[in-house]
Amino acid sequence: MAATRSVSLASLVVLLLVVTSHAQLTANFYSSSCPNLETIVQSVVQTAFGNDPRLTAFLLRLFFHDCFVQGCDASVLLVDTATFQGEQTAPQNRNLGGQDIIELIKSTVEESCNGIVSCADILALATRDGVVLSGGPSWTVMLGRRDATTANKITATEDLPFSRFNLSLLITNFAKKGLNLRELVALSGAHTVGFAPCRAFRNRIYNDTNIDTNFANSNKAICPPFPPEGDGNLSPLDVNTWTVFDNEYYKNLVSLRGLLHSDQELFNNGDADPIVQSYVASSSDFFTDFAAAMAKLGSISPLTGSSGEIRRVCSRVN
Repeated sequence: MAATRSVSLASLVVLLLVVTSHAQLTANFYSSSCPNLETIVQSVVQTAFGNDPRLTAFLLRLFFHDCFVQGCDASVLLVDTATFQGEQTAPQNRNLGGQDIIELIKSTVEESCNGIVSCADILALATRDGVVLSGGPSWTVMLGRRDATTANKITATEDLPFSRFNLSLLITNFAKKGLNLRELVALSGAHTVGFAPCRAFRNRIYNDTNIDTNFANSNKAICPPFPPEGDGNLSPLDVNTWTVFDNEYYKNLVSLRGLLHSDQELFNNGDADPIVQSYVASSSDFFTDFAAAMAKLGSISPLTGSSGEIRRVCSRVN
């Protein structure tokens, strides 16, 4: 009971911070200082997406992993320095992608609006645009974030969820960020695009019992049973339409074809089952909830006002 009360109080504190932070961000933050910002971001993302449709998954992962650690402050983009070990070396951040596209957008924006737009805001906008290009919903991106001047591997390791988490751990992990069960299930729908490495799903395909046999066997052909052999071999998170943002992810869960243990936990005779079933029945409901959850995710503890800085290069502090 005491532990539950502690989590509830922590969640309330985070929720209040999210509401306060959301009020400090505005949709028209750059309307005067960089009026062409969204057009520039959309153009670069569209070109990059045409070259590699995995971009949407890369950006979603970057944005989620950024906001879950220190808030949405682009700390995930910082590489290690002599004074700190950054988030990119945390185990949950192996094989991050998309940083090069954020740098490209940043350099393009700098040509028009030098020293004005943060890397954190660029990441937020680019993620939204990637989802739209993959067929997913749009949402209003609130702007005005500033960039962190430090990052912390230990904090990233503590705050980011692992693919081995059960539903209880996932609920607790998201609640610490002010996100409820429905938002947890909706945000997990980002796994409708992209891939995961063998090391992340090996235990599921060889040891879990709530898995479709044919699905497990097909992935065993990709992922040998004993590490490190095949650790980096990739399998699609959504076996049906991995380049399209749709509700097939949830249909896979109902068919016991969730690739990660943490995915299948969302449909495993638990409290999340009805939400998954509602998204199977209505892609519109999923899109609506996903867009709202992404807007809320983007409002977690941003740096605003005079806090942080506007980086000139996203991978290092000024």
